[in-house]
Amino acid sequence: MQKLENDIVQLIPIELEHAEGIYEAAQDHRIWEHMSVDLTDKSRVIQYVKDAIQKREQGTDFAFVIVHKKTGNIIGATWFLDISIPHKRLEIGSTWINTLYWRTNINSNCKYLLLTYCFEELSLNRVQIKTGHENFRSQKAIERIGAVKEGVLRNHMILKEGTIRHTVLYSVIKEDWGKVKKHFEENLLL
Repeated sequence: MQKLENDIVQLIPIELEHAEGIYEAAQDHRIWEHMSVDLTDKSRVIQYVKDAIQKREQGTDFAFVIVHKKTGNIIGATWFLDISIPHKRLEIGSTWINTLYWRTNINSNCKYLLLTYCFEELSLNRVQIKTGHENFRSQKAIERIGAVKEGVLRNHMILKEGTIRHTVLYSVIKEDWGKVKKHFEENLLL
């Protein structure tokens, strides 16, 4: 798969050469409050990248680094997860962004590029996005792009500190894409 890009961001398939940039972008502990990983340690970053490459080779996941177009710096990562080409679906997830870019148009631009690729290149039927029940910032961001809340998976995951996470499930389906795309283009990409 090629990189995906617009005037704001580039989404580049993750490689070992990105480990240092990921490590530098990942140092604010607030990023990891609701995540299943913590990339503030260099050895964990290297393992994260190796795992991503292995999953890409197995065809189950595909990870991208997020590069800020103006600076050329890595500022986060986002993934295609649970890829099922026979069922024409996948999940967008494990997205994290350096806190300097929270509440900017970075995440909206990433989701726009990913969803456009999913529906217009891969011709998928469904893209799902999940987040934790306590991650209200993420829930608002997912709702803002026009994804439909489908429900809550109760007691879905055990987090790194041992607490139980309920997972809030959203989706965009092919029938929604025209309306969602228009919403992005009129309101979210500025």
